[in-house]
Amino acid sequence: MTPLIFALTAVAGGVGAAARYVLDVTVARLTGTRFPWGVFAINLLGSFLLGLVTALLPDAATVVGLGLLGGFTTFSTAMVDTVALWRDGARRASVFNAAGMLLLGLLAAAAGMGLGSLL
Repeated sequence: MTPLIFALTAVAGGVGAAARYVLDVTVARLTGTRFPWGVFAINLLGSFLLGLVTALLPDAATVVGLGLLGGFTTFSTAMVDTVALWRDGARRASVFNAAGMLLLGLLAAAAGMGLGSLL
């Protein structure tokens, strides 16, 4: 990896993390529920976009995929939310958050790759 690609990837990661925060806060305000819809949506959108980028722009996968989308998506927050839901007694929501994000994330990535291969 060249120093330029490294720097671009780092900056893109920061942009992705900032975008995640803004989207998460916006969705939380709109839904007003305990369920972490913002993180759920972010991870599904990130999975779709990663599939799309992988199919359309393989040469940009480092900066866009690893940097921007790596900063945008968040597995750790999703798992903290899942454990918090479980501890709060929202067992069904906890299982839906973990299993739903995994299954729907895989489908979203496949959809992105499928769309990218058509374009």
